[in-house]
Amino acid sequence: MGRIVEIRMPKYPECWDSCGSCRTGEVFVQSVLVRNGEKIGTDETLIVLETGKVALDIPSPYSGILVDVRVEEGDPIDEGEVIATIEVD
Repeated sequence: MGRIVEIRMPKYPECWDSCGSCRTGEVFVQSVLVRNGEKIGTDETLIVLETGKVALDIPSPYSGILVDVRVEEGDPIDEGEVIATIEVD
């Protein structure tokens, strides 16, 4: 059994500070592209975010088996929030 780690929402790109959407908490999960038990690779897209102006893919920093996907479509999301836990290779 591998080590279980949390995948957290990364820091928003600095360019988003100027539009205001990220600072006001108006960032939502548009799509969840993975599910519990799925094997994923490093840099595979986990979720797609929507700010009202931009859609942004959020990739996995690890490869392994997803243990617990903790977000759903429509959920608001903020920097540092846990997206999922993964058993890393």
